[in-house]
Amino acid sequence: MRAAPSTRERILEASRRLFNEKGYSATTLTEIASSIGIAQGNLTYHFPTKRDLVAGIEKSARAHVRAERARLASDAVSEDYVELLFAEMDHTWEHRFLLRDRTQFTKTPKPARPDPDMVANFELLHAFLKHMETEGMFRRDLSVDTSALARSLWIVSRYWVDHLRELEGVEKISLSDRERGLQNYFAVLLPYLTASGKRDIESAIEGASTRLAIRKEQPINE
Repeated sequence: MRAAPSTRERILEASRRLFNEKGYSATTLTEIASSIGIAQGNLTYHFPTKRDLVAGIEKSARAHVRAERARLASDAVSEDYVELLFAEMDHTWEHRFLLRDRTQFTKTPKPARPDPDMVANFELLHAFLKHMETEGMFRRDLSVDTSALARSLWIVSRYWVDHLRELEGVEKISLSDRERGLQNYFAVLLPYLTASGKRDIESAIEGASTRLAIRKEQPINE
């Protein structure tokens, strides 16, 4: 049986949810404490400031991303590729405030250095495309610049959740939202693939959905 979450874990989860819903600046420590039924003094014992909360959320998120990346160790490039795509989509939604509100909690207005985990995931995406090219999954009658293709695919996947939130007013991303995101993503990729390459990717999507136990219209964490 899984142990009940600690007070620290409950605080971080409540903070992540409220920062996502209301925004970093509009969320107070009092509101976070009240949402889980503790005194503000108890909260500030663990996290003296809101910036400390952000640091805790980022640390937890990075650990999860790195664990997911390390898990992609099979020899089936299509399966690992799709697993990465699903994980990135979920992670971006669940931690959307970290990207949306970053100027509100960073200490300096200077441009931040590239995020190392984001860079690592982008490089992994590019490596998957190169592997797919080596495996003969790309059509030979088309010239494929895998660097440009990786950038285009990254942009589509990265900003899909922003589209859902900003243009469609989505509050909880569902399976159908994921499926539409995949349609947009693969509208860029599939024209480059051979018929067998398309079948491999489609099979990987079906397998990923089963492994992740995604049920119809089940929401991702708020």
